[in-house]
Amino acid sequence: MSTDKRRFRLSAGSASAVPVGVLLVLGFLAPLITVAAYAFATPKSFDVFRSFTFANFASIFDPSNTVWQSFAWSLFFAALTVILLAVIAYPIAYGLNKVFGKWSGLVSVLFVFPLFVSENVRLYGWVLFFIKNGVLDGAMKWLGLPGGLDLLYTPAMILFGMVYVYLPFMLFPMTLGLAMVPKDLADAARDLGAGRMMIWREIELPLAMPGILIGMLLTFVLAAGALTESKILGGQSIITIAQDIEVAFTYAQNWPLGSALALILVVIVSGLSLLILSKLDLDRILGRR
Repeated sequence: MSTDKRRFRLSAGSASAVPVGVLLVLGFLAPLITVAAYAFATPKSFDVFRSFTFANFASIFDPSNTVWQSFAWSLFFAALTVILLAVIAYPIAYGLNKVFGKWSGLVSVLFVFPLFVSENVRLYGWVLFFIKNGVLDGAMKWLGLPGGLDLLYTPAMILFGMVYVYLPFMLFPMTLGLAMVPKDLADAARDLGAGRMMIWREIELPLAMPGILIGMLLTFVLAAGALTESKILGGQSIITIAQDIEVAFTYAQNWPLGSALALILVVIVSGLSLLILSKLDLDRILGRR
C-alpha cells in the first residue's frame, strides 16, 4: 500500500463517526441553511438561492410592526417555565434519588411515558377538564360548590400547559445529575460537622449542576418555540412567535418572512443561552475549583 493511502486512511473511530456526521449534516445543517437562504429571498416568492434581499428583515424591524410582542411573550413564557420547572422538578428528583438510589434514573423514565401520547391529545384532555361544564366545573357543581372557574384561554393556562409538557425534559437530566453525587462525600461532610444547608450548597448542588444546567437549557430552547400550548389552551389570547411563523408559512404563503422570523428566533435563543453560560463560572459550578 502506498504511503499516501496510509496517510489518508481514517481511524476506526473516525470511520464509525462518519454516519453520524452525515446524519447531522443532512438532518441539521441542510434545513438550517435552507431556512437561512429563504430568509434573504424576495418576499412572497420561492426564489431561494436565486435572489438576495433584506426586505423581510426590514418589514420585521419596521416600527409599525408589532411582531416584537410575539417574541417578548415567547421568551417570557420560556423563562418563566424554566424557573417554575426548576422549583418543581428539583424536590421530585431529590426524592427519587433518596428513595430509589441508583435506580432513580430508571424510575424517572416513568415520567417520560406521557410523551408516548400525542401532545395535542394530552392538551385537549386538559381542555375537557377545565372547559365550562367540563370535568372540573361539573364536579364542583355536583359537590354543591359554585362552579364557573374560567381558566381556559388565559396566559396562566398557557404557562400551565408548558410546565406540564416540558416537565420530563427538566426532570430526567436533573435526576441523573443528582444521581452523580457520591453519598460518601455528604456523609464525610456531616461527620466533620457540616450542616444540612452547607452540604447542599457546597457538595450536592455543585455536583448535580451539570444535569440541572442541561435540563434548564433544554427546557428553555423547547419552550421558546412552543406552539400547541398557546393555540389549544390559550386560544387567541396570546400570539407567540411560533404562531406568527406558522401563519407566515401556511395561510400567508410568505415563506421568506417565516424563515426570517425563524432565523431571528434562533439567533435570539442561541445568543441568550451563550450569554447566560458565559456569565456563569462553570468551573466553580461544576466543582473543578
